Amino acid sequence: MMCAIEAGKRGRKVALIDHSPQVGAKILISGGGRCNFTNLGAGPENYLSQNPHFSKSALSRFSPGDFLKLVKQHRIPYHEKKLGQLFCDYSAKDIVSLLTEECRLAEAEFFMGHSVTNVEKNETFLVHSNQETFSGESLVIATGGLSIPKVGATDFGYKIAEQFGLKIVPTAPALDGFRLKPADLKTFGDLTGVSTDCLVSCGSASFRENILFTHAGLSGPAALQISLYWRKDNKLHLNFAPSATPAKFAQWFQDHKRKGSKSEIKTLLKEWLPNRLADRLCELELPPGAALPTTSNKTIEEFCGKIQDYILVPESTVGYNKAEVTRGGVDTDELSSRTMESKKVPGLYFIGEVVDVTGWLGGYNFQWAWASGWAAGQEV
Repeated sequence: MMCAIEAGKRGRKVALIDHSPQVGAKILISGGGRCNFTNLGAGPENYLSQNPHFSKSALSRFSPGDFLKLVKQHRIPYHEKKLGQLFCDYSAKDIVSLLTEECRLAEAEFFMGHSVTNVEKNETFLVHSNQETFSGESLVIATGGLSIPKVGATDFGYKIAEQFGLKIVPTAPALDGFRLKPADLKTFGDLTGVSTDCLVSCGSASFRENILFTHAGLSGPAALQISLYWRKDNKLHLNFAPSATPAKFAQWFQDHKRKGSKSEIKTLLKEWLPNRLADRLCELELPPGAALPTTSNKTIEEFCGKIQDYILVPESTVGYNKAEVTRGGVDTDELSSRTMESKKVPGLYFIGEVVDVTGWLGGYNFQWAWASGWAAGQEV
């Protein structure tokens, strides 16, 4: 829709072809129904791609502020939730209405419920649907990834790219929760619903937000963020006390001991962690009833070290049914970073999630959709 708006403003005749009967189905379920429509801090460093520089051009030419101008023009009430995340006050329907109204003004026409059967290129592109055939000088693929098939996600965009000889970076579910291995699930499975502040790391990437224990394993913002960087058999490092340095964390327990406290360690740990999680970690790492007077300083230090670097190796992510986005996609080496046009096939463009550019959780992927759509809309 963003691409259609910009192309229509330039006097281009635009057809939006979609197999779904509903406009903006994924927008409508985003942000708990309120659509986290952008992030004020969105920049290239917030995106994962085999070419980390690819997103720079589009993001610099259509900024979060540019989309926010549209939101204000349409008098949509919004608020900043945290970390630059902007949400509608009322409903994601407001964003869909904004886009459809802008499409109407640009005279872009919707063809909903049109399942495309095949695409070919002769002198023009021919798009054959189950209802009619469309012809055009340019073809823009904005079909997203494989995430959340219940709202219509398919591999259509990747198939078109492969049909025209473009390379695909292998795809995977991302911004997704983790399934734990059976042994770890046996350990933590009954903590379902427990949430805690946590610094989660994988390789050189780290995120500090809440994690949530689930019946399958781990979820919550920090887990979803780190899933972008996780690969099979990678370790997750969980710091359950991220507000303290390792030395100060251990010292805090030792100070209580020095002052004559006779408390059990799990009682004190509950000042840092949710009760059930504190109990479970103490069960795993300490003798039953371990108290400060009977626990050596070395043991306390080792225990604190484990609390601040607890290692899990997940079985997998939960999968495309729950993943918010798809990592990977059309190889950015195949596309112009300025126009999103294929280098091999003039007139063929790929924008949004179908491209190998995946943003963090928090409005970044919508901003990439707006920016890449805007960039292509200047050229088609």
